[in-house]
Amino acid sequence: MTSFDPATTLLVVALEDELPADMVPGWRIIYTGVGKINAAVALAAAVDKYQPLQVLNYGSAGALRPGLVGVHEATRFYQRDMDVRALGFALGQTPFEDGICIDLGRAGLSCGSGDQFVSAPPELDTDLVDMEAFALAKICRQQARDFHCFKYISDNADDAAATDWSQSLAIGARLFCDQILR
Repeated sequence: MTSFDPATTLLVVALEDELPADMVPGWRIIYTGVGKINAAVALAAAVDKYQPLQVLNYGSAGALRPGLVGVHEATRFYQRDMDVRALGFALGQTPFEDGICIDLGRAGLSCGSGDQFVSAPPELDTDLVDMEAFALAKICRQQARDFHCFKYISDNADDAAATDWSQSLAIGARLFCDQILR
């Protein structure tokens, strides 16, 4: 497994509720806010300011595959709410850009990012769903930064997702710190 150096790695999380700063002393952490736009704006500014060698994203995610629990690395990213099929593009494809996936070339799960909290299976099939990872991966690719993304399975993207998500954040933060940072 890759080890992460706090001196050269920027830790990126959407919300402080997902990973409180006092749990990661010595790390430069930025909280982006929720959603792809907030994530892109915050990360672009932070990369410009801090010039990290790598970006480490942690957050919660809904599982679309039965049996997924714990912390998992996501290595393939899709924009699940990009839908320009009426103009002949594939679901998830940004118009006039090649492909629909940002693939880090490592083993891991697929993650579909979109600006909706998922409580029913989305049309674009991935292992996980979140609201920021695609934007973060794209910024890192454009800025030539090494990107790593770990997601805690907080819910099963079903009708109980909102309740499950809020009740599991503290568990995920502890697992991430224990399994990935230490």
